[in-house]
Amino acid sequence: MTHADNLPGVRPIDSRRRHRPAIAMVATLMLSACAQIAEDRGFAAVETTAANVLKKDVRWIRTEEDAREVDRKVADLLRQPLTADSAVQIALLNNRGLQAAYNDLGLSAASLARAVTLPNPGFSYGRTSKGGVAEVERRLTLDVLGLLVMPLAAAIEERRFEEAKMRAADQMLRIAADTRKAFHAAVASRQVQTYMQQAKLAAEASAEMSSRLGETGAFGKMAQAREKVFYAETMAQVVRARASASLERERLIRLLGLWGRTLDFKLPDRLDALPQSVRDLPDVETRAVADRLDLKMARLEVEGLARSYGLTQATRFINVLEGSYLNTSEQGELSRLGYEIELSVPLFDFGTTKVAEAEHTYLMAVNRLAEMAVNVRSSVRESYESYRLSYDLARHYQTEVVPLRQIISEENMLHYNGMLVGVFELLADAREQIGSVIAAIQAQRDFLIAETELEAALIGGAGGASVLATDAAAPSSASAGH
Repeated sequence: MTHADNLPGVRPIDSRRRHRPAIAMVATLMLSACAQIAEDRGFAAVETTAANVLKKDVRWIRTEEDAREVDRKVADLLRQPLTADSAVQIALLNNRGLQAAYNDLGLSAASLARAVTLPNPGFSYGRTSKGGVAEVERRLTLDVLGLLVMPLAAAIEERRFEEAKMRAADQMLRIAADTRKAFHAAVASRQVQTYMQQAKLAAEASAEMSSRLGETGAFGKMAQAREKVFYAETMAQVVRARASASLERERLIRLLGLWGRTLDFKLPDRLDALPQSVRDLPDVETRAVADRLDLKMARLEVEGLARSYGLTQATRFINVLEGSYLNTSEQGELSRLGYEIELSVPLFDFGTTKVAEAEHTYLMAVNRLAEMAVNVRSSVRESYESYRLSYDLARHYQTEVVPLRQIISEENMLHYNGMLVGVFELLADAREQIGSVIAAIQAQRDFLIAETELEAALIGGAGGASVLATDAAAPSSASAGH
């Protein structure tokens, strides 16, 4: 205590007030540095997952320079017609929902930094006077319980931070999978729209020919009506195909995070070719259970709750425990030193409710983890089966149905040139061939989407609905009555 402490009207804490801003600034900088280290460590895990699993780059946009660099990379990728890989790369760089997931990772990093930072001490100052005698009391308070449980709390926050890293990586994989599926759906819809235009031309020719023959009396009203209704139905399907192509393109745009002048990108004319064979994965369940990020997150949650349950048991009888250092002085007297401990007495609540809540929360997480493991095994089997069956169907269309339709078309053309068949038989065959080609496109699209969903089921990013195009029904020869 200085001499100024004993003088009436003189504030004895000026020096402390002068240093308080500096102390607060140092503490803030230390906390910020800890949070930054944790953030960088967390995002490095996301970068590693993207590089190893997807062979792609990710970027956390935190500065204006980061934003400009991402804009440049996206612009470079958009100068060429999109591919499935370039679309995924654009989404990983430019999707704002993914950036929000990285911000959630930053929040978890800040919580971890706070958990490993010593709790702030409390200081109180009081001054009273009686009969001209001033009494000054200074109290320094420290959260003793916070110090005791700090290692446990830090371990819990470390596990939560690990969960946040996996959650961010899982969201990144989800965006990549959804973008790849949306790309295949958009390209398939565009390809279907092109073939529907061909169906429209065939229907127009058929309707016009029937009208001309009807004027000469060579074609009855029923036959003319059949050709006209086929044309009308084909026009409706053309509009539906155009709407589907526009819808799928917009879904892709949302995942890519594009707007304004960046919307004028080009899609390829056709889907990627089918592979020569499918992958043989006899250990598909084992791989999924071992590698799925959502299962890893659930395991960490269970482990964290187990630690939290132990913490609750240790502190069930101690709700508030604070230690205080006292310094009391009266004017003209020596200071009185001492300490004070504040403890809540468990008179009514013995902590049984806290223990019960923790126990049920833990058991609930255990049961949900078991349920998730069963569901993951089932979903990956389902995805693998869909992958194989969709490949068989797409291959069947490409190697059997479409080539046979092509042979029939060529033979009909030869018969038409030899006047063995009429024009309406030729047009009916053209309609059927276009319908088979459209079905082949849709089967190829389904395989590419099933392949993407299988990858997501094995590693992570699964759970979203398939981004499938609305199938534009192909015109049928039955409508024409041939």
